[in-house]
Amino acid sequence: MEKLQLLIEKASRIVFFGGAGVSTGSHIPDFRGANGLEKVSEYEGLTMEMILSTSFFHLHPDLFYAYYRKYLLFPDALPNQAHLKLAEMERKNCLSAVVTQNIDGLHQKAGSRAVFPLHGSIYDNVCMECGRTCSLDMVLRSENVPRCQSCGGVIRPGITLYGEAPDPLVMRGACREIARSDLLIVAGTSLTVEPAASCLSYFHGKNLVVINEEPLKIEREAALVIRGRVEEVLGEIRVPERPQRVRLNWWS
Repeated sequence: MEKLQLLIEKASRIVFFGGAGVSTGSHIPDFRGANGLEKVSEYEGLTMEMILSTSFFHLHPDLFYAYYRKYLLFPDALPNQAHLKLAEMERKNCLSAVVTQNIDGLHQKAGSRAVFPLHGSIYDNVCMECGRTCSLDMVLRSENVPRCQSCGGVIRPGITLYGEAPDPLVMRGACREIARSDLLIVAGTSLTVEPAASCLSYFHGKNLVVINEEPLKIEREAALVIRGRVEEVLGEIRVPERPQRVRLNWWS
């Protein structure tokens, strides 16, 4: 922790790259952990990746939404110490950006603004016919497949499904921030989902820090590896306050 504190105090541009392990402290299950979603077998012969794929959504939207509501939507979840600490770091001009693989919106709930959600958000839902947006509450309250109140079209959840490419603007912004950073903190991720994991190849800075409960291949290149829960480690950081710098729009 002393070395992590020193790296943070000396860095000029810090970027955080996080996965599902960042939100497990908020009681949201991860995908590939001991009790992750890949262990759930609601339908015989169907894996998590199959159910959450774009083809399955179009062929069986009723089964998709049954699974989606039960296992991916946690509207009452609250930010944990990891989310709150990262928001504090941004507020004190100590963190340039958060790049997240999570869809739960907890970084934004905690107050972070420079967030790049590589896999979208459960809060961005749109009608596939007329393009009208709808709230997460409407998706939760609807029975079976949620439909647009204007035209009756099927509502599409605002997440990146298996078989789809992430939003190119979000990807470009995330890779740009990683490329500009001199300290990259990677935490709570298995780094098995592409192309999100490939974003790390843009990092050419001085120090890579890994905070994870399980080993990762990139640890060979890390200046520091901390084996532990993300919220517990980040919760101990003392955040230095720095002068405000002029920021470009995140999509530029």
